[in-house]
Amino acid sequence: MSEERIETTKSTLEAADHIPAEKKSELLGALSKIKPGIARVSQTHSEHARSIAKLVEASTQEATRKEKQPEHLKKLLQELKESAGKFEASHPELVSSVTEFSTVLSALGI
Repeated sequence: MSEERIETTKSTLEAADHIPAEKKSELLGALSKIKPGIARVSQTHSEHARSIAKLVEASTQEATRKEKQPEHLKKLLQELKESAGKFEASHPELVSSVTEFSTVLSALGI
């Protein structure tokens, strides 16, 4: 399930023709780092992994909308960071890639 959400997120990013190629490339790069991190977390915490994947997908959909709702995006990104932050000690690479992804998405939501 988590992998499907990440693939849906990737498709959403690739289809967003209003996002500059440079930003799209940054997002896809960060997403490619998130995917294995979620896979590792899902081995021991499957529900948390699904939650992180769901938040990645939802925040991407919000950030790539043509009519943006910055407050909603901000809330989703905060939830994403908090959810991933629970794994700071055990999976720091996931937290780092989620932070990178969130930062770029946040800039799109302005």
